[in-house]
Amino acid sequence: MAWILPRMRDVQIRGDMIRLGQLLKLAGVLDSGGDVKAVLTAGAVKVNGEPESRRGRQLHPGDLVEVDAEALRVVS
Repeated sequence: MAWILPRMRDVQIRGDMIRLGQLLKLAGVLDSGGDVKAVLTAGAVKVNGEPESRRGRQLHPGDLVEVDAEALRVVS
């Protein structure tokens, strides 16, 4: 059985906090707020290894977001 490892990349933010929906759009993973809502409702997003469904979840540098085959690390 082959394991697919997520592609890791850093996403730089201004300040010390960004909301999950904003991060997914900033990183180019999703295009619109509607897309973000659909992916979160489907349970396809994890933050720091835990399933997340809140688009307003606050993220800080060091947090890790996984969606599909991508892993996004928040950096300042």
